[in-house]
Amino acid sequence: MRGATQTMGRALLGALVLAWMATAGWSQSLTWLGVPPGGFHWSESLGVSSDGATVVGWAYPFSGGYRAFRWTPVAGMQDLGTLGGTHSEAWDVSSDGSVVVGLARNASDNWRAFRWTQAGGMQDLGTLGGCCSWGYGVSADGSVVVGGAADSAGIWRAFRWTAESGMQSIDTLNSRFSVASGVSADGAVVVGRVDIGRESHAFRWTLGTGMQDLGTLSGGDRAWAYAVSSDGSVVVGEAEVVSPDGFLRYPRAFRWTEEAGMQDIGAFREWSRAYGVSSDGSIVVGSSDGLAFRWRQGVGMEDLNITYSGLLRDGSVLYTARDISPDGRYIVGYGRNAATGRYEAFLLDTQPSCTAHNGDVDSNGCVDDADLLAVLFAFGGTGSNLGRVDVNCDGVVDDADLLQVLFNFGSGC
Repeated sequence: MRGATQTMGRALLGALVLAWMATAGWSQSLTWLGVPPGGFHWSESLGVSSDGATVVGWAYPFSGGYRAFRWTPVAGMQDLGTLGGTHSEAWDVSSDGSVVVGLARNASDNWRAFRWTQAGGMQDLGTLGGCCSWGYGVSADGSVVVGGAADSAGIWRAFRWTAESGMQSIDTLNSRFSVASGVSADGAVVVGRVDIGRESHAFRWTLGTGMQDLGTLSGGDRAWAYAVSSDGSVVVGEAEVVSPDGFLRYPRAFRWTEEAGMQDIGAFREWSRAYGVSSDGSIVVGSSDGLAFRWRQGVGMEDLNITYSGLLRDGSVLYTARDISPDGRYIVGYGRNAATGRYEAFLLDTQPSCTAHNGDVDSNGCVDDADLLAVLFAFGGTGSNLGRVDVNCDGVVDDADLLQVLFNFGSGC
C-alpha cells in the first residue's frame, strides 16, 4: 500500500511539474534591448514587427548624432548607418521586419526619408523638389512609405511613396505645412498633421476622399494623428485641451472614428499622447504624465508600470509606449533600465491572445491527467494572462474549463 501511495505521489508531482511548465511557457516578459556596440548610451524603440521579432528605433552615441537601429533576438541591435551624414532615426518597420523606414542626414547635412532593406541598405527616397524629407510610416508589406517633404517653394507637404510612382504629395487642404505620420496596413489610408491658418489639425487621407480634416478637441487649436488601425477606421494621436480657467494648454491622447469623431481617452493627471494602435483599433498605447500607458475598450487607461510591475526591477520605469503589434501582444518604447542605469528601448510581451482549445493544456496532443491537474491547480484564477489553463478563454479558470478537459479526456492519447 505504501509503495502504491508513493507511486501515486510521484505521478501527481510529475503532473504538477508538467502543469507548471505548461503555464510558465506563457509567461509575460520584458526585454531591455540595450544599445549598439561602440560607445552608445541611450536607445528608444519606435516600431515593432507583427511577431515581435524585429524592433526599430534610434540610439544615441557619446559622440552625438542619433543612429537608426534594427534589433532582432539573434543579431541584437544593428546600427543601420546614415546617408552620408551624422544622424539617422528608424521610425517604422514592415509586418515581417524586412523593411525599415525613417530619416537620415546626407553628406550635405540635409534630412532625407529612407527605406532600408537587408539587400539594398539605406535608400534615399528624395524630396518634392526641396531640400529635405522625413519618413515616418510604412505599410504592412513595406511597399508604401509616408512622411513629409519640402517642395520647390520650401513648404513641407505630406507625401505617399511607392516604387512605381515615387514620392507624391497628398496635401490638398491649401495648408502651410503638412506631414504624414502613419499608414494603414494596405497603404490606402494615411494620417498625420496639417496646418491651416494658425491652427494645426489631425488629418486622414484616402485616394477617394482626399485629405479629411479631423479637427481638434473642444477648446484646443492643435492636433496630430500619429497612427491608424490596419483597416484605416480608427485614428489615434494627440490634441490640445484648455484647462477650465483658460490659462493652461496641454496635449491629450485621442481616438477617432467616423461614428464618434475625436474622443479624449484621458490621462493619469494632465497630459497624454497616443502613439500606437492595434489592428482592430481596440488597444491604444502612448505616454501620460511621463509614464507608459495602454488603453483598452471597456477597460480604459492603465499604467504599464503597475500592470507589469512584476517584470520591473526596483527603480526601472517604462516612460513611453511608442508602438504595438497588430494583435496587441507586443509593445515597444523606452524607459529606465535600473540594471544598467541607462535610458533604453524595451520590448514588452504581454502574452499571446488566448486561443480556445479542446483541453490539451500542455499541447502534447493528448488530453490526460496532466491537463486535468493543470486546470485544477489554476482553478479560480482570473485575468487576461492565464494561458492555456483558461481553456475557453473567458478570463477565468472554472467549471467550464474543467468540463472541457473531462469531456475530451483521452482524446489523442
